[in-house]
Amino acid sequence: MNAPSIEKFAEQIDGLDQHLYRGDFLLTWKQSAEELNAVLLAAEVLEVLYQSNVSCRVFDGGLAVSNFRDQSTRTRFSFASAASLLGLTLVDLDEGKSQIAHGETVRETANMISFLAQVIGIRDDIFLGEGNKYMSEVAAAIEEGFTQSVLPQRPAVINLQCDLDHPTQSMADLLHLQKTFGSLGNLRGKKIAMTWAYSPSYGKPLSVPQAIITLMTRFDMQVTLAHPPGYDLVPQTLETAQRHAKQSGGSFTHTHSMEEAFADADIVYPKSWAPFAVMQQRTHLLRGGESAKLKDLEKEALASNAKFKDWECTEKLMSRTAGGKALYMHCLPADITDVSCPAGEVAASVFERYRLATYREAGHKPFIIAAMMLLTRFEKPGKVLKALAERAARRMGV
Repeated sequence: MNAPSIEKFAEQIDGLDQHLYRGDFLLTWKQSAEELNAVLLAAEVLEVLYQSNVSCRVFDGGLAVSNFRDQSTRTRFSFASAASLLGLTLVDLDEGKSQIAHGETVRETANMISFLAQVIGIRDDIFLGEGNKYMSEVAAAIEEGFTQSVLPQRPAVINLQCDLDHPTQSMADLLHLQKTFGSLGNLRGKKIAMTWAYSPSYGKPLSVPQAIITLMTRFDMQVTLAHPPGYDLVPQTLETAQRHAKQSGGSFTHTHSMEEAFADADIVYPKSWAPFAVMQQRTHLLRGGESAKLKDLEKEALASNAKFKDWECTEKLMSRTAGGKALYMHCLPADITDVSCPAGEVAASVFERYRLATYREAGHKPFIIAAMMLLTRFEKPGKVLKALAERAARRMGV
């Protein structure tokens, strides 16, 4: 992408009917198609500018507050990278070291951390029915703080993963698909198999498969969800995927056969998750502090997983895909058979063949997050990107 291309992309962004300015990014299905396209366009421009050694610092001070209520590697560092890229200072909210531990309310905490903040990133995927609700509560609190002149600006809340969706992951995945197949238009009619796969661990969130089926169905793709009986997702996300497929002209099918899902697939996404019913029960036990019953639930869940060890992305299954060369995708870390565990989601030979591709897939996430930051904080983000390209300040002095 050269300077004229950046100018063209910038004009496209500002020409879109998108309304992210002074808003949040909590669920992809709450954002319009033009808003999703704006994020992809901005992420592409930011990637090119960074790779061209051009500074993307658009903030002269301000905080990016991260609140990770679950463990994270890729998303945590992607958020930090995005903040640094745009010139914000990262501050991690450690709830154990804050007054939250002493009963401080969500409304109060949200306002107290927002005085000089431009963006708040939250990962909350442990409790089913609670994560997205918490993010929405934070967003409502800072909206009140801004409208009532408590806050000099209204920070954006970005969903870094919740119980329903993983927007930054699925949008990075979509950008990976766009680059792999040449354009969003070229995804039309492509079959993507989002399948459960065996894992020797318990309690993996449902947010990634839910994010994939609800987003990819918006782009006229043939989306197939596959899992063993009982490994259901949140019903709302299935209904959303069906609605999106109908609106886009694509399709959404549901099967209990991994072989059926892989047949003639152009893209495969084998990933383990815990059943909806198990996550419901787990949430209840965690909330009640019933550790003994929680251990029993874990044993039962692991025993159930063990019945489906044949749900593995193998060379044989890959041979059933379109031309035997489907694109393998994963949010990482993958459970790799005979590498990270004795039996897992994917055969070592399959993963190794696509390993660098999955790293590139993950590499889009910092720019997707930065794009979300940019679009929610600037009324004319395209104009801002164009100015960065024209200024061409060196990111490094070499």
